[in-house]
Amino acid sequence: MQCPPPLLLGVDFSSSPSRRKPIVMALGERSGARVRLRALEAFDTLDALGRWLAAPGHWVGGFDLPFGLPRELVAQLNWPLVWEDCMQHYRQLTRAQIRDTFAAFCAARPVGGKFAHRATDLPAGSSPSMKWVNPPVAYMLHAGVPLLLDAGVHLPGLHAGDPARVALEAYPGLLAREVLQRRSYKSDVRAQQTSERLIARKDLVTALELGRTRLGLQLQLSHAQRDALVDDARGDRLDAVLCLLQAAWADARHAAGDALYGLPPALDPLEGWIVTA
Repeated sequence: MQCPPPLLLGVDFSSSPSRRKPIVMALGERSGARVRLRALEAFDTLDALGRWLAAPGHWVGGFDLPFGLPRELVAQLNWPLVWEDCMQHYRQLTRAQIRDTFAAFCAARPVGGKFAHRATDLPAGSSPSMKWVNPPVAYMLHAGVPLLLDAGVHLPGLHAGDPARVALEAYPGLLAREVLQRRSYKSDVRAQQTSERLIARKDLVTALELGRTRLGLQLQLSHAQRDALVDDARGDRLDAVLCLLQAAWADARHAAGDALYGLPPALDPLEGWIVTA
């Protein structure tokens, strides 16, 4: 008997969620090249998301947070070079310790090369996972990866867990830039929530519905869902949907026999890789 297809998730993550700025999860399903958005959910706390992830289920999710640190950084700090050991060490640190340690690392390096990068950063166009400001992705890793570890989920290429619950590192900016190039589509600052950004969100949603990306997937939305994505000037809902589409692409690769869900076979098992990069 054939297994039913998994639920698909896209998670716009925050290391300090609140009722005003929650973690947003897009839930969907794939049928061939069509991806239907089923619902958008919000989590006000890390604990609430952790409980959802730990519950029994059958899903493939794309999470907008880094899953690993640069090997160059880890080696220089004499931290464990095995991914799970490194993450268990990292989770014991406070944010202040992370900031001070990474700031000292950067201070000792030349201008233009302050940060260490993962191999995936250049093809994905992502911020280095050791950045603690603008955006604070080092804190996102610190808050998010322990939730995934404690939930016992499977992280392809990094950590064996429950094969029915699969978490992949996603990055919405990678897919958004493919459509919009350098046009901005969101801002957390009310004064910067301009008509130009509104038009960019409309253009991005239209491109996703028409399947005009290299992922080869068409997003299916109701009129109300389309309005919800376009009207969200912060872009959190749209970012969750972009991660959902990256998870759908990975699910299609796995359905075709790829155990790594489209991740490169030669990925660094300490650093991880952003799906679709």
